[in-house]
Formats: sequence, structure tokens, C-alpha cells
Amino acid sequence: MTAPENWQKSSFSGGADGNNCLELASTPTTLHLRESDTPAVVLTTTPTPLTHLLDAIRAQAL
Repeated sequence: MTAPENWQKSSFSGGADGNNCLELASTPTTLHLRESDTPAVVLTTTPTPLTHLLDAIRAQAL
């Protein structure tokens, strides 16, 4: 599988070098996540499992 080229950095990326952040890219059926300091390691998922993970994280933060 070929990784997408449309990587976007998180709006919460901080620091002077801008290399400490999460990047996200999408294709019609999948989402790809990576850390900017290790771009060769890519996590691939679909929207539904990622939505469940984010919902669970939000529920814990309450």
C-alpha cells in the first residue's frame, strides 16, 4: 500500500522546530497517522475505530 502525500500537521503542534506533532492523511477509505519525528512509521485505520477511540478518550477526560 502506498501512503498518501497529503499529510497535515495538528493545529496543536508546538515547539520551535515544529517536528513534535501528529500528522494525519486520508484516502477515500482509510486514515493514516504518523509522528513527524518518525514519518516512516504509519498507523492506518478507518474512520469508525478512530471515532470510537476518540470518544473513549473524551469520556475519560470528563
